[in-house]
Amino acid sequence: METNQVETTPELVTKIYQQLEANLKIIRKRLSRPLTLAEKILLGHLWDPEGQELTPGQALLNLHVDRVAMQDATAQMALLQFMTAGMPATAVPTTVHCDHLIRARKGAKEDMKVALRENQEVYEFLKTCSQKYGIGFWGPGAGIIHQVVLEQYAFPGGLIIGTDSHTPNAGGLGMIAVGVGGADAVDVMVGMPWEVLQPKLIGVRLTGELNGWTAPKDVILKVCEILTTKGGTNRIVEYFGPGVRSLSATGKATITNMGAELGATTSIFPYDLSTREYLKATGREKIAKLSDASQSLLGADPEVEKSPEKFFERVIEIDLSLLEPHVVGPHSPDLARPISRLKEDVSKNRYPERLTYALIGSCTNSSYEDIDRAADVARQAKELGLKVAVPLVITPGSEQVRATLERDGQLQVLEEIGGTVLANACGPCIGQWQRDDINKGEPNAILTSYNRNFPKRNDGNSTTMAFIGSPELVVAISLDGRLTFDPLHDSTTTKNGQKVKLRPPKKGAALPPKGFIFSKEGYLAPAKSGAGLPVVVDPKSDRLELLKPFGPWDGDDFENLPVLAKAKGKCTTDHISPAGPWLKYRGHLDRISDNAFLGVVNAFGTEAGRGLNLLTGEGEQEIPKIARYYKDHGVRWVMVGDENYGEGSSREHAAMSPRYLGCAAVITRSFARIHETNLKKQGILPLTFANPKDYDKVQATDRIGIKGLKDLQPGKSLKLSLRHENGAVEELPVLHSFTKNQIEWFRVGSALNALRSQKD
Repeated sequence: METNQVETTPELVTKIYQQLEANLKIIRKRLSRPLTLAEKILLGHLWDPEGQELTPGQALLNLHVDRVAMQDATAQMALLQFMTAGMPATAVPTTVHCDHLIRARKGAKEDMKVALRENQEVYEFLKTCSQKYGIGFWGPGAGIIHQVVLEQYAFPGGLIIGTDSHTPNAGGLGMIAVGVGGADAVDVMVGMPWEVLQPKLIGVRLTGELNGWTAPKDVILKVCEILTTKGGTNRIVEYFGPGVRSLSATGKATITNMGAELGATTSIFPYDLSTREYLKATGREKIAKLSDASQSLLGADPEVEKSPEKFFERVIEIDLSLLEPHVVGPHSPDLARPISRLKEDVSKNRYPERLTYALIGSCTNSSYEDIDRAADVARQAKELGLKVAVPLVITPGSEQVRATLERDGQLQVLEEIGGTVLANACGPCIGQWQRDDINKGEPNAILTSYNRNFPKRNDGNSTTMAFIGSPELVVAISLDGRLTFDPLHDSTTTKNGQKVKLRPPKKGAALPPKGFIFSKEGYLAPAKSGAGLPVVVDPKSDRLELLKPFGPWDGDDFENLPVLAKAKGKCTTDHISPAGPWLKYRGHLDRISDNAFLGVVNAFGTEAGRGLNLLTGEGEQEIPKIARYYKDHGVRWVMVGDENYGEGSSREHAAMSPRYLGCAAVITRSFARIHETNLKKQGILPLTFANPKDYDKVQATDRIGIKGLKDLQPGKSLKLSLRHENGAVEELPVLHSFTKNQIEWFRVGSALNALRSQKD
């Protein structure tokens, strides 16, 4: 495989634009109406544009994918699965990015030393596997996957999938960019189409222009408030209107990145001047020229902006000129309010007033513009004699951004007011944060510019209340140290007792005036031929384990299955398969399965992650231990979930671990999109109650039967029987969303089994 196939070359972009043009001629003839931008790119990538069923919310699309990106935590399992497919190289350009395993504690230099020592075995596996199979490898310290993709690979009109839920970051450059599980990535890497439910469309019309303290971050915080964490499920959010053209490319990426918190399939902005300038500034002028020549493909048809209500299921209007800075949290990214109301909320809800930490950066807010605005607040602080009142940490998004910010002085001024620069990695944003300042269980509040704030998300501490705002707001509030401090209206006090007030930060440079310091530090191109190159996995390792296929369905209905647990309320993939210290076991299915459901609030237990062992009668056991006990005794089991079960991260371990431990079915009020697909891929039945209130009927000691599996067909409901402890039996209808192909996954045991059988 030639190494240049990994790169996004002008030749590759030309070919993709030509295919888009050809497919859209067919689509326009079929639909006979103007098209939104999302429809142009999505339907322009159809595997079969003439025969594909097209019904938003119902049709399952088969799509060509232009690129796959994987971060180091999810890449381990994805590559272990890919290795079993017998392919000499990936069928599409693919990259691996080592950004998740670096633990944040002391600062960039020390933390990198520790990471290289602790994770060497995994890094070596990922590197040698990438070399063998034609994959571009970005080593530890090179940067966060989404920032590197934006700088190096993203281009308007493309379709990328990534094994991380914040892959929609590339939507800021006009891509359809979707977070998926590793099994989806494997499908594409072996040359199969990518399958996704045709999303419905939500339009967000932006007018006006941001001013003062308001930042692009506030746009998505406001949209999160409006749509909530469920409102974007199986939908694409498309931004349009005159306000769009006032935003920088990286500002748009912030908005699309955090669109993952809506549950949205993805979010997207049209190609415009800021997109072109970013492409040019990052060394892709030839691609910018190709995009200029294909602008009709890279924006909605004019009729869409004139009459959006005809093309979108829902239209949201936001005037950027009137938008206030927002702070969301704690515990959910849709619990939003303008900064002017935060003081009242802190008092009313008895949130901790004093902050313990302030954190900026991450894949969502680590652009040059973000840190430039934050640095302007720091310069003011320095002039006024202020330093941070609480620890402040800064996470650069990539080595390219970090080196440029170091040259231009922004990092220095943030350090001068007391900030600490961490490694170019995810760190505290994903739970890779070793805090030494508080005790476990100690209530406290932190303020970040990150994307997620579920309990335990950042530091593994369920009593940490995480709030989210823009980087400049986080820095300003860190100078006072109180969550109730409103820098727009309040004064703070210097060490000598003087009252001082901050002015709004300067607009901030969208791009560095002196240009970026281009960096491919840590990048290793794949070998021209991987034949004969070894990929070694130590059989004694507790970090990596070669996979064995899951067994096929035995052909019988499920009978007499115990309920492992009944998730109550919000149950994200962080609850199902916690990260933090468990990240290091992402390549070892048996070891990481010891974390299964540890964060789940069980309706049948008094503590999170605990439940009843129905075989022994013992209560308050750790849920994964109960599951292992059932597995050891040949008993399969069922998990019951509430609404939007499996929201959040795309991690497929939240499906693989349950399958490994013996899960037969997950039955919920409703599912998050990625997780439902991941369960299907691993041969688990994801079912929903036809009547959501039936969730309440499931009791701890019930035995469950699922009937009708021999006649499993698309659109045909199944029968669920609940046999209660008193002998009474209730029969309830349950629904599924399996397609004909997906039913085969269930029958043979997994999507990967189906793929292998096709090859054989």
